[in-house]
Amino acid sequence: MDDIIKRNPLRSLIIAILIAVFLWLVFAPWPPELVAKWGRKQIFLNALLGGITLGALYFLVAAGFTLIFGLMRVVNLAHGSLFLLGGYLGYEISSLTGSWFIAFPVVFLVVGLLGLLMQRFIFSKMEGEELRQTLVSIGISIVLADLMLWLWGGQSYSILAPGFLTGPMELPIINSINASTGATNWLRYPAVRIWILIAAIVIGVAMWLVLNRTALGMLIRAGVDDREMLAASGVRIQLVFLAVFGFGAGLAGMAGIIGGTFQSLSPGEDTRFLLASLVVVIVGGMGSIVGAALGSLIIGVTEQMGFVYAPTYSVVFTFLIMAAVLAFRPHGLLGVRR
Repeated sequence: MDDIIKRNPLRSLIIAILIAVFLWLVFAPWPPELVAKWGRKQIFLNALLGGITLGALYFLVAAGFTLIFGLMRVVNLAHGSLFLLGGYLGYEISSLTGSWFIAFPVVFLVVGLLGLLMQRFIFSKMEGEELRQTLVSIGISIVLADLMLWLWGGQSYSILAPGFLTGPMELPIINSINASTGATNWLRYPAVRIWILIAAIVIGVAMWLVLNRTALGMLIRAGVDDREMLAASGVRIQLVFLAVFGFGAGLAGMAGIIGGTFQSLSPGEDTRFLLASLVVVIVGGMGSIVGAALGSLIIGVTEQMGFVYAPTYSVVFTFLIMAAVLAFRPHGLLGVRR
């Protein structure tokens, strides 16, 4: 850290000032002048937390996508359809069983199996042919979208969270202070979103540890860097890649359950989350779990802040960030040149 500060003193100072201002905006009471200009602090905090929790959902979708696209170099544009399919299946399973939690392992297995079949019988036949993979995956996405429209129709579905996750929870963040009594009002936020954020953090840390601290992660990275040499050493790299593809697909399916819990499921959500995953991977860097987390956080917060403070240009901000990253760091914020 000291070396980084010594090499970039001005950049480090600017980052430190920005962090200090951000912490003050979040934790300190706002003066009347700031309230008059930006509105109530609660609006800002709700937009910020909404962006962070939306970023957690984007991460769960994009983490599987960055494994498949960033590590394996498989262009699977049907990833958004796997997300929506997982959401619909989660809705049906939770409705039939009455259990939100049972839906997660079942959907992970079913959608993961579908991903295994796609990799085994389709994408493995087109290794290194990005254009064919793109066109075929678009075709698969269209077929899946039409099948889901046929089975579930065009209406929206919402998945009910378990009772102990409904309602708000109090966070250690000052919302406002009563001028007459001096009483502090703490921020209250939906509990289900907070727990989804915690789950996304746990999954992200676990994925990073597996990729960087285990023998399986070593095999995956070695297979990406030099597949022929690893295969010559006797490792069945196709089985490893099958497992990675299945895990990424299953993760997208579980993200569909989460998306249907604090938003809704309807036709078109597959395209929306596929586009979000592409933007997150471009901003964060292909093949980087930490980059996917950083990109998801940036895109989620930017999107929600834009909806609140500049709704007309909210979509523009997201693509401005992507354009800036492509212009100044084409391999992403935390990506590695290959």
